[in-house]
Amino acid sequence: MNLTNQDAERLANGGVQALQAGRAGEARRSFEAITQSGRANAQIWLLLAVACRQDADAAAEEAALDRLIALEPRAVRGLIMKGDCRAQAGDDRAALLHYEIALRIATDQDLPEDLRSEMRRAEAWIAAQKERIVARREAALVDRGWPAEKRSARFQQSIDILAGRKRIFVQEPTGYYFPELPQIQFYDPAQFDWVPAVEAAAERIKGELTALLADGLEGFRPYIQSATNQPRAGDSELVDNRDWSALFLCENGKRSDDIIARCPVAWDAVQAAPLPHIVNSPTVMFSLLRPGARITPHTGTHNARLTCHLPLIVPPGCRFRVGNDVREWQEGKMMIFDDTIEHEAWNDSREDRFVMIFDIWRPELSAQEREEVAAVFLGPAAD
Repeated sequence: MNLTNQDAERLANGGVQALQAGRAGEARRSFEAITQSGRANAQIWLLLAVACRQDADAAAEEAALDRLIALEPRAVRGLIMKGDCRAQAGDDRAALLHYEIALRIATDQDLPEDLRSEMRRAEAWIAAQKERIVARREAALVDRGWPAEKRSARFQQSIDILAGRKRIFVQEPTGYYFPELPQIQFYDPAQFDWVPAVEAAAERIKGELTALLADGLEGFRPYIQSATNQPRAGDSELVDNRDWSALFLCENGKRSDDIIARCPVAWDAVQAAPLPHIVNSPTVMFSLLRPGARITPHTGTHNARLTCHLPLIVPPGCRFRVGNDVREWQEGKMMIFDDTIEHEAWNDSREDRFVMIFDIWRPELSAQEREEVAAVFLGPAAD
């Protein structure tokens, strides 16, 4: 069919008016005349799809949508309608794909209210569909002999990630990255032969700390400090804030002999651990978190080490998260974790929380690798 521009415009306007009046068949004939002439653009194919939907012709609607999406792959309304077609046909996987693509594209667009309503409908469908998928997967696992109580912790974490209940967290050091190390949030303290000796000393270390605290918090200083000749460390509310404070037995490799003299048990206990004696290490400190304070999510500087917490004074309501795993400190029970995985802490109690913190070499590093890393942290050789 040969149409002039004026003919095509007249048919398009008439089709829109017919749609608005509820005359789907008439509208469809107008738009089909344009498509048969070869003059149809993406908008005409969309209008034809809408008319076919009103005319209850699902096959024709989907065919028109396929032509639309071929011309305009980022057509949000067309992708949602295509998802509707697939959902109606029972093809939930394809429906989910089209809805999710539409949602991703829509984040960059200023949508009219009616299309935002369609987006909310698609979001609700996606949420319900994912719940159905999770339920079917859980039922299948139970049927195959793997109820939740029998699953390994790592397998259950994979299922939680698959279901969207947990995220994938990886090492994100702010400085140095050593490759091919396992992505473990919390290590099992039982894997370290020096841990029992440190835990056995916990009550005496707590006694040393209590004696220090009898003189108040003198010596404790904000853990995050700004420098006059450097920019402030982001916008953290804890910069120069004593709500998160530290008293150092050893800071970045520099001993505080006066504190060590008052805490000999603490200092002797950590010597059993593989402390990284390199430039700027080790660090051994008492960490104070005041009531109501929160340490916001952050990551450490390098992944050649692990961080150890020996909880000493911990009121109820103090929590610590590494990656997906949220735990409460238990007095005298060691926590060992990878601080290059995002972590944060809260003190939701009305009392101060005190933990002894120190770093150790990662157990996966060989003796040679430890020497190599130490050489890196020495910096460039002098001329």
